[in-house]
Amino acid sequence: MQHGEAKPESEDASRPLTERGRLEVERVARHAARLGLGIALVEHSGKLRARQTADIVASHLQPHPRVEQRTGLAPNDAPGELARALLDPCEPRLLVGHLPHLTRLASLLVVGDAARPMLSFRMGALVALTREADGFRLRFVLTPELASD
Repeated sequence: MQHGEAKPESEDASRPLTERGRLEVERVARHAARLGLGIALVEHSGKLRARQTADIVASHLQPHPRVEQRTGLAPNDAPGELARALLDPCEPRLLVGHLPHLTRLASLLVVGDAARPMLSFRMGALVALTREADGFRLRFVLTPELASD
């Protein structure tokens, strides 16, 4: 999931979510909760906008997943190490991060090439991938515009 819309750095160097960003993430979180995704862990980059997004989503899911900071989710981090970690069987998780990292990570997982974008992320949107025997597949994309209240 890409974090929600954040204030520009010129307005606030910590870049918290805007009111619009908060509302869009809440709408996506409510819809995701109805889908019963079974997320046990929400991991974020540690940047304020990603942490706020992770907290909002986790507060809507049942049971409430753990929320933790994870290295490797910063905007310019290379996706390889995180992709390798996701190949090991693990509990269902939600990663909250930034562009261009998320685009590269999804491309690496789905098409095997981080430099070949396979989808466009949007602030506040949730992209669900499933792990299958031969790799990852795109399950769905839930944007704020598609999320129903």
